[in-house]
Amino acid sequence: MHDGLSLGTTVLDIPTLFFVAVSIAALLGFLLIFAWLQERNTRALAWWGTAYLIGASSMALWISPKPLVPLPPHLPPALIFIACGMIWNGVRLFHGRRVLMVPTLAGALVWLGCDMLGLTQTETVRATLGALIVAVYTSSIAFELWSERRQALYSRIAAVVVPMLHGAMFLMPIAMRMTLPERFGDGWLQVLALETMFYAIGTAFIVLLMVKDHQVTVERTAANTDPLTGLFNRRGFLDNAGKLCVQQGRQMKPVTLFMFDLDHFKSINDRFGHAIGDEALRAFANSLRATMRAGDIVGRLGGEEFAAIVPAAPDVAAKIAERVRGAFEVAGRMIAGRDMNATVSIGADTAIPLTLDIGRMIERADQALYRAKTSGRNRVVLSGGITIETPDLPAPHSLPQFAPRDDVPVLAQ
Repeated sequence: MHDGLSLGTTVLDIPTLFFVAVSIAALLGFLLIFAWLQERNTRALAWWGTAYLIGASSMALWISPKPLVPLPPHLPPALIFIACGMIWNGVRLFHGRRVLMVPTLAGALVWLGCDMLGLTQTETVRATLGALIVAVYTSSIAFELWSERRQALYSRIAAVVVPMLHGAMFLMPIAMRMTLPERFGDGWLQVLALETMFYAIGTAFIVLLMVKDHQVTVERTAANTDPLTGLFNRRGFLDNAGKLCVQQGRQMKPVTLFMFDLDHFKSINDRFGHAIGDEALRAFANSLRATMRAGDIVGRLGGEEFAAIVPAAPDVAAKIAERVRGAFEVAGRMIAGRDMNATVSIGADTAIPLTLDIGRMIERADQALYRAKTSGRNRVVLSGGITIETPDLPAPHSLPQFAPRDDVPVLAQ
């Protein structure tokens, strides 16, 4: 008998496997910490790197035959659960959510509490409890990643790959330990050591790929984002509005374009200064975020002029616009500690966009906005009806002659 896994003439020694696994995990932990030092804006790297180092330390304590300082046997698993919690919190931090320390430590506290109460005396109970704790953290990581699936492809990939690696590393060897016949001996430990190496390398690669893709996305988004409000700038708004028009036009469904203009904005700047005027613009942008729907496209075209385009007919669009107007009437009463009573006027135009000439919709919405301004401000005016945006056709005498087609829809204007 030997303490290892035989592959032909090669023997994989368990202590050697774990030593290599610990070394790889520690090295990658330092790599992630170094990446964080180079890119301080991504604090999640520090959490992930520290989790790797804690995991490597816990495994080193677990396999060490004679530790320098005698430690209770339940401490290494507790450290592993803390590392799991830190990976989960790193994902939260990466997506802009706040750190939750209590859930991070909850797995370790449950483990230590059960051990103190004498509930983990048998190997089966310890394995089952450990599997449950890891399963909870794995599900939490998957949820955090999946909740961001609409933002970028890396989130959708990571939502599947990372939890699978995370769960397989801990759960498969435990299942082997509980189900394999006795003659396989410590084969489950060898699988655990090998999986630790694959997990450490694979997860670190995915984490770095996520960070890189996130940075690319941030840089690309910055070119289309208004720095003051965080909404789309003119370029970003027109690009995304064009995509929405194409989608709706193919289905012969309407879109409504809104033009927003803050009432008496020049007076706000004159009375309170440009800094407070900027706060008023931010307050209106926040009102738009809070009241518009997830699929609506909102942007700042310049100055106090904002625009939005939504996949909606006039009746629904009127309700959306009134919701925005009413919300800002409330939010604009007090801005930056000043009694401001700021309001917004809104003009809207609805069309079935068979072309990408958004300029004509903006022009008609601007005319409706002008009527809202001249009729008393702080109100919504729709241009009326649904326009079918068709291509500008040449004069009749120059029209080319085509054979009639049955598949072309006849539109009544």
